[in-house]
Amino acid sequence: MLGGYLVLYPRARVLSLIFIIFFVTIVEVPAVVLLGFWFLTQLYFGAAGLTSVGSSEGVAYFAHVGGFVFGLALIRLFAVHRKSEPPRYPVY
Repeated sequence: MLGGYLVLYPRARVLSLIFIIFFVTIVEVPAVVLLGFWFLTQLYFGAAGLTSVGSSEGVAYFAHVGGFVFGLALIRLFAVHRKSEPPRYPVY
């Protein structure tokens, strides 16, 4: 879903909570920045979870990465393209 959202709405802005110690604020962040940060954190935690011997903690993170890439690749196949038509007004 997130990969598809990034393809369909690359210029969207997302409301996000920002925590800095005791200060909390709401900021509009471009979807590309937020999803890029999310993707990189998934990659990092996935790699960090696989570094210990016999551990499989990173598998779930890599499943998120795979789902994101799957959404990027297949959104064009599933998305419905419609011609923009002017709104129809009722005739009285």
